[in-house]
Amino acid sequence: MEPRRCDTRPLRAPQSAQRGGGRRGEAAVTGRALVIEPVLRRASLAGARPPAAKLDEAIGLARAIDLEVEQSGIVMLNALRPASYLGKGKVEEISGLVKSYDAGIVVMDCALSPVQQRNLEKAWNAKVVDRTGLILEIFGRRARTREGALQVEHAHLTYQKSRLVRSWTHLERQRGGFGFLGGPGETQLEADRRMIDERLAKIENELGGVKRTRALHRESRRRVPYPIVALVGYTNAGKSTLFNALTNAEAVAKDLLFATLDPAMRAVVLPHGRKAVFSDTVGFISDLPTALIAAFRATLEEVVAADVILHVRDVSHSEAESQAADVANVLAELGIGRDDPRLIEFWNKADLLDRGERDMRRAQVHRRKDCVLGSALKGEGLDVLLATLEEHLAAKLETYEVTLAAAEGRGLAWLHENGEVLSRQSRPDGTSVMTVRLAPDRAAQAVSRFGARLRAVDSLSRAAE
Repeated sequence: MEPRRCDTRPLRAPQSAQRGGGRRGEAAVTGRALVIEPVLRRASLAGARPPAAKLDEAIGLARAIDLEVEQSGIVMLNALRPASYLGKGKVEEISGLVKSYDAGIVVMDCALSPVQQRNLEKAWNAKVVDRTGLILEIFGRRARTREGALQVEHAHLTYQKSRLVRSWTHLERQRGGFGFLGGPGETQLEADRRMIDERLAKIENELGGVKRTRALHRESRRRVPYPIVALVGYTNAGKSTLFNALTNAEAVAKDLLFATLDPAMRAVVLPHGRKAVFSDTVGFISDLPTALIAAFRATLEEVVAADVILHVRDVSHSEAESQAADVANVLAELGIGRDDPRLIEFWNKADLLDRGERDMRRAQVHRRKDCVLGSALKGEGLDVLLATLEEHLAAKLETYEVTLAAAEGRGLAWLHENGEVLSRQSRPDGTSVMTVRLAPDRAAQAVSRFGARLRAVDSLSRAAE
């Protein structure tokens, strides 16, 4: 196994273990762990993400649930073994490390089958957690709302259902029927599966209620002219920091993978006075378990229904492009393509770039209309971002001029509540000419309300003026 940071030296046992003074007997009650990054040689040659970067991310995931990472390393594989994923020699090598470090947990940054996971646990006499199980554990700890807890439990039960094994001594067939003449009943394994199925059905029913409630909330928001801006991005890209900076909220923002799970929504006043609702969503990650995407679909529907999708990227990260591709893949599973006109990118953490990198990124942004460079933590670029968002939202609106009498206070209030008032000009006769942007449905209401006093304005000619 190649140790962390691609060091070619072999891993060594800790000095305490070499002296025979190890801490055996404590592994079951501690959080000491080994993190293994298995990499297929043909995948690494095909231009996949660098193994060292994947290993660092796996270590970050392990530390997100307070595991004490004693040792980590990269294992290069020529082929995958159906029974144990790793070859026999690597299994034995890691078994020695588990004993040397008294590790109670081994994190395998890959997807293990139930058989592979069980065989590795027997060989290493330690708890084995694959990437899916690790992310599920993080989500389980981070969920705070009832909805989030239900979504995580659903994903966890779906994952666990295929991993029920005969690990108890009470797996003899229970007697079925009544009295002593009942035929053979179900095994404990079958009973556990049945209980999981029943719990899953109950959770799905409750999540169906959540979905209906969210649909009602979206419908009520449609009756108010507040567009939705959904923040998406790779985990730890700075979405919550940006959300706090724009909305003056106090969402949890830490330098930690999956620091927040439960979505938050706040209203923001844009530069021209129009309001928009910003929604902070769960962070994405490479190889995000399919079960989690399905479980969080009710939450992610906020992204699908958004007027603008703000993709927050950490451009200071060495794997910024790979992370952006991973986010694009998850969005594609939600039916949002790379060329979706609602997408805008905020290239965050520009304050961490050196001058050369910053100039390069600034030149890239200059060539695009859907991208802003800045720093949520330092407040850089936020005014440009808000102006870009407002311009993007305004592209869907039509501009109108409305003539109002001096006493039409209700009409004036209606325009402010249902549209974006750009200007107001007073005439000597006491009337006022309002220039306002209206969404198509609001424009239809305005026609019935103001009649001939409402006329469309050619936005291009007005911009030219």
